[in-house]
Amino acid sequence: MDLHTLTLTQAKEKLAKKEISSVELTRAYLDRIKTLDQKLNAFVTVTEDEALKNAEHADKLIAHGEDLPLLGIPLAIKDNFSTKGIRTTASSKVLDTYVPPFDSTVVKRLKDAGMVMLGKANMDAWAHGSSTETSDFGTTKNPWNTDFLPGGSSGGSAAAVAANESVASIGSETAGSIRQPASWCGVVGLKPTYGRVSRYGVVAMASSTDSPGPITKTVEDSARILQILAGVDVHDATTSPTQPENYVAAIRDSIQGITIGISDDYREGVDPEVQAKIDEAIKVYERLGAKIKNIKLFSPKYAIAVYTILQRSEVSSNLARYDGIRYGNDRSHFGDEAKRRVMLGTYTLSAGYYDAYYKKAQKVRTIIVEDFTTAFKDVDIIISATSPSAALPLGSSKNHPMFGEMADILVEPSSIAGLPGINIPVGLTQAGLPVGMQIMGPQWSEKKILQVAQKFEEETEFHTLKPSL
Repeated sequence: MDLHTLTLTQAKEKLAKKEISSVELTRAYLDRIKTLDQKLNAFVTVTEDEALKNAEHADKLIAHGEDLPLLGIPLAIKDNFSTKGIRTTASSKVLDTYVPPFDSTVVKRLKDAGMVMLGKANMDAWAHGSSTETSDFGTTKNPWNTDFLPGGSSGGSAAAVAANESVASIGSETAGSIRQPASWCGVVGLKPTYGRVSRYGVVAMASSTDSPGPITKTVEDSARILQILAGVDVHDATTSPTQPENYVAAIRDSIQGITIGISDDYREGVDPEVQAKIDEAIKVYERLGAKIKNIKLFSPKYAIAVYTILQRSEVSSNLARYDGIRYGNDRSHFGDEAKRRVMLGTYTLSAGYYDAYYKKAQKVRTIIVEDFTTAFKDVDIIISATSPSAALPLGSSKNHPMFGEMADILVEPSSIAGLPGINIPVGLTQAGLPVGMQIMGPQWSEKKILQVAQKFEEETEFHTLKPSL
């Protein structure tokens, strides 16, 4: 049995039955990382000793009849989540030697659930990008074709899952950084409603949109991890006090009669080969009894300007704390992308320009929120391509300062509005690269989008396709 091919759900079942041990499972993934990661560069730090120690402890608990949601399950964590006693760099040389004294809430909840942490996954530095090419520790390669990009900023997290270097991983999304790399790497990526999962202990990028979430092999695995992460946190005032639903149980519910919205505005500029796969997926839903309704949405192209202004403004504020005095290296270690974003953000927030740029962007953001609210009065969920294209070749982001915004154009509006969304694989291009479809819902509708995603997964086998490595 190739243990590294197991899903989270399968691994948990085999651990509970004592058919395998956590040490065996963890060693399988560590061996996989040793074999592949020189080629893929999905990890910044591999925590082999701690992983094996935690796996041994998990096996003892299992032997004594303990049962935790992730007991003995090896995961990878994006390197912008604070991990106590383990280097956390956000893939920037500014934090090259930074070792946090505390765990982020996400990491703490995963540890409390029994996780075995394999290591910290590579990313765009400070989460600035959609390619992982801005990482100060080298670009992550796409497991489907190492001459192509994995997407970003959670590129390492997505590549690790696609390459079976981890059972699942944790990413974060500000405007596409979970869904877009999940799309390009052919895995499931869930971006929860803003405030559904705590941001405490996550290296801040844009505080009004940052949303942690899981990247997994299946929809059910995402539901299991969200069940652990969701909920109010006293350390994060933006988390919602509303009680999370039972996501794992809900995914089996019928979607008969559900209304799915599709908008021509979200087809504009999409590669015809990608759009053809989305159209085929919509036909699957029609066969399942879903109603398809054409709707009019605010064109996603307007979200680019809004997101650029708001994100750069918040970046300039958040990166101001990295002065090399309290921790980390000095500002000479900032990469070019970080410098560009800080300068533009500082400009848009400066006297005389705040009203012209930042305040106006916030007004348009409100229009985007209201546009989605109106749309969801007529439909239950909205479907489109996740990214306008499949993965692009290495080097595509070089000298293209708006590369990320263009790659994320179809997910930026929902992120700006704080909505949940999930990417699921829906096929391969003729070149053998994955195509992803996103399912968006109104705020707090994680249960609904997971149901819809699960039904597609049950009817197809695209989620079982894996790259040859």
